[in-house]
Amino acid sequence: MAIRSQPIVAEPRKALRVYLHLKDRILSGALAPAQRMASEPDLATEHGVSRVTIRGALERLAEDGLVERRPGSGTYVRATQRPHAIVADFSNVFTHLVEMGRRTDVRLLSFGYALPTPAVAEGLGLDAGEEVQRSVRVRIADGTPFSYLVTHVPKRIGISYSEADLRSTPLLELLERSGAKVASARQSVGATQAGPEIAEALCVETGAALLSITRIVQDEAGEGVEYLYGLYRPDLYELQLDLERTRRGSAMRWTAKSPSAGERPAVAARPAPRPTGKKLSTGKRKTTR
Repeated sequence: MAIRSQPIVAEPRKALRVYLHLKDRILSGALAPAQRMASEPDLATEHGVSRVTIRGALERLAEDGLVERRPGSGTYVRATQRPHAIVADFSNVFTHLVEMGRRTDVRLLSFGYALPTPAVAEGLGLDAGEEVQRSVRVRIADGTPFSYLVTHVPKRIGISYSEADLRSTPLLELLERSGAKVASARQSVGATQAGPEIAEALCVETGAALLSITRIVQDEAGEGVEYLYGLYRPDLYELQLDLERTRRGSAMRWTAKSPSAGERPAVAARPAPRPTGKKLSTGKRKTTR
């Protein structure tokens, strides 16, 4: 599977700057659908770069589906359908995970058993030499990959399900089916950039910004049952946390709002701020043990 090629230009950094500027203008509505953009010479003058650099930026916009290049006529803004973002409710994480597992497709890239890294072993509270079931999956919504998930589960739990199970059933359900009584999780959110392998899996460019989530899931006894490191495309995945004003002493403060009983998670489709990337087949990919 090939990722988007990058035009070869004399001034790659300047081309990227022009590309991002024009992309922002299109997505903000400053440049309307069907509007003819300024000519290459005019854009080169406006941005203080060469026509080759402008051409490279416009080619990238065309690959994104944001503009249409018409030989002899010019470059026109395209009316693109915006993608739908998966909206994750931070305050209702477990319900969200199961719901998302049912509403999206999964591609299992690897499945096997190995010794964990020190960070994973510490997070799960494993004994020295205790193995984990390690899997790598890509989740797909509407044919487009949006998350790259690396999960580690203690071997004593991981042996209760198969590769086929992991392809068809949310991991949280598999953990509970094994007898684990999932009770809590500690989750942290950060940002990173896509390396070549992950960029290919998510159909983004190497170096693209990604949302990173590390989650350690525990059972009722406080034992670790899952360590997840997930990378998400920020154009296709959003984290939502509902807040409410509460009084603490004499001060009013914002606090996380607890979901009401029976409340559905925020796994919803909502316009995201950029067009979809290339779509990915959900067909089987070779796995390793």
